[in-house]
Amino acid sequence: MNEIDKYVKTHEQRFLDELFELIRIPSISSLPEHKPDMYRAAEKWKELLLAAGADKAEVMETDGNPVTYGEKIIDKNAPTVLVYAHMDVMPVDPVDLWKTKPFDPVVKDGRIWARGADDDKGQGFMHAKAFEYLVQSGTLACNVKFLIEGEEEVGSPNLPKFCKQHKKMLQADVILVSDTSMIAPDVPSITTGLRGLAYWQVEVTGPNVDLHSGLFGGAVANPINALAKMIAQTMDDDGRILIPGFYDDVVEVSKKERNMMAKAPFSESDYKKALDVKQLFGEKGYSTNERTGIRPTFDVCGIWGGYTGEGAKTVLPSKAYAKISTRLVPNQDHNKIAKLFVKYFESIAPKSVKVKVEYLHGGPSYVCPIDLPAYQAAEKAYSEVYDKEPVPVRSGGSIPIIATFEEILGIKSVLMGFGLGSDAIHSPNENFPLEQFYNGIRTIPLFYKHFAEQLKK
Repeated sequence: MNEIDKYVKTHEQRFLDELFELIRIPSISSLPEHKPDMYRAAEKWKELLLAAGADKAEVMETDGNPVTYGEKIIDKNAPTVLVYAHMDVMPVDPVDLWKTKPFDPVVKDGRIWARGADDDKGQGFMHAKAFEYLVQSGTLACNVKFLIEGEEEVGSPNLPKFCKQHKKMLQADVILVSDTSMIAPDVPSITTGLRGLAYWQVEVTGPNVDLHSGLFGGAVANPINALAKMIAQTMDDDGRILIPGFYDDVVEVSKKERNMMAKAPFSESDYKKALDVKQLFGEKGYSTNERTGIRPTFDVCGIWGGYTGEGAKTVLPSKAYAKISTRLVPNQDHNKIAKLFVKYFESIAPKSVKVKVEYLHGGPSYVCPIDLPAYQAAEKAYSEVYDKEPVPVRSGGSIPIIATFEEILGIKSVLMGFGLGSDAIHSPNENFPLEQFYNGIRTIPLFYKHFAEQLKK
């Protein structure tokens, strides 16, 4: 540990300078105008991996955005770790809520402030620097491969095909990922489960053109009103989703596991205070952590239509839109759920409007067994740095490609996240505590050490 600490301390500023170069690239995968930035980010990652000690690194094409692949093979008989991260980030809207420029990273109050500071440039970068330390110190005990993709924030639509085409190249004993969070700075945790996802866009059409609300209101259906009523019919007041068949495949978590989850420190009052809400809402009969970890959810992510400019415009709109998502738990098939929602939403639509539902993307859930050698290696690594054993938790978030990796490559993933709930990922003012950033670089080398030892047993 002393040697790792010394290395991190010596290179703190250089690490930040290099990370900031990566962050300054506005690699927003959902916006086509940023396509050139995706290639700039891929080339930057190639540069970073080669500088860190990779034997080779290259930018590779997919049917969408590029990926960067790198590797260092020390011994064909040594265990192989495949590091996965993503170079793309979410859009920065609404820009006016940012206290700093989203792509001009700054350090303030002990945190890095910028889009991608945590998700996933900061966390991905930790792996490059941890790898650099292992190479420089001559203590690398595993073969290392890097797969840095450019479409995670849009559901990784082209990575499964890439994995199938390069299955041999990506062979490994485990996939190591830092794209999740810890419970608290002093409460380390390892994510053992990720919820699946299904995501749709809904279009509701009333009249064929916008109409004068005074002349036509009350005679012609308003698609925004209709959409709002339809959404209201999708969940009851107890937080129960009303889509027929939605819960058919949900595996109920045992009382024993629920009791283990309950041991994780949680303050409802602090939670509400941090979010500035007076009351929480969710499925009746479950705690807040259970609602976000082991239960499926339904959310409207965006809704629009009609006139939204300044002042008043008396218009009865022709169309209304919504973006809707569900988070799914193990055993729920996202393709099945996608069809169930379409069928239900179309069935509750009034005859006065036309409804079009488009399935945008989705992915399955993922569970990592706590008896996995790689999990135990991660557990030991966290324990050494944080001086306490990490708590296994199930995350409410989704990383669809993780389950796909297992399906296509046959490899389990270990999710060693160092982010915090306060990091505001996907939101204005995304940030990443410096302490967590540097602790990640300290912890990851220990994973390699313990993983190699685990596989020798």
